Amino acid sequence: MRIDHAQIRSLLSMSTELDDYLIGVAAREASHGFLGGATQGCYRRLVDLLASIYQQQQISPAQVKVLDWGAGKGHISYLLRKAGFQVTSCDLRSGADDSSFSQRTPILEEQGIAVLPLERECDLPFEAESFDLVVSFGVLEHVGDDLGSLREIRRVLKPGGLFFFCFLPYWLSWTQRLAHLRGNYYHPVLYSKADVQHLAQSAGFELDSVWHGQFLPKNALPNSNALERMDRFLTSWTPLKYLATNLEGLMVAR
Repeated sequence: MRIDHAQIRSLLSMSTELDDYLIGVAAREASHGFLGGATQGCYRRLVDLLASIYQQQQISPAQVKVLDWGAGKGHISYLLRKAGFQVTSCDLRSGADDSSFSQRTPILEEQGIAVLPLERECDLPFEAESFDLVVSFGVLEHVGDDLGSLREIRRVLKPGGLFFFCFLPYWLSWTQRLAHLRGNYYHPVLYSKADVQHLAQSAGFELDSVWHGQFLPKNALPNSNALERMDRFLTSWTPLKYLATNLEGLMVAR
């Protein structure tokens, strides 16, 4: 697939409306409160970006087989399905509080989303070349073997297929460094663009594009299209992007 990078820059700043169903879940489930504000806006923007990339290639999302790698609470699988993608969801069977199998998952249950259990992140129960797209919404940085996991993702992707990653913690991030100073090591490993490039090449991918994610702390802010546009401006066109919280990008299976 040939990706138009100018198109990506344009789509990254597009306006998004929040999903009413997810707002309702956030209102009644304290553990899902982050889905009621600006963070949900990020998820919506990125899923819409993926749908638009395929539509610009005259490919309907309904033709695209997607693996939601690390489904967690199920909100990304829900949004991908709503955008029209063919979605398969999987997650690690563990006692971790972010696994689909060890927390409340009303979205999965109410939307009838099945999640395939994984015994190891590096062992996906799928045949080679099964998917057109694999997505990692804040998952890659939490696995025990990021390179081994990427190699397995490459195996299940068709040649030319896409691996999309986001919320990958950036090594110069002001919010990550502040968290570490406070003793919060939820993200113990921070990545540079060079790290991502090395991982991609070592796993059999071409790093098509990588860009800076959010600068503003979205979890603490209400949703606002004006705020989102400001954040995208800061992380695209000003030096503040070098202090952004995370990286987002696309790898293409060679």
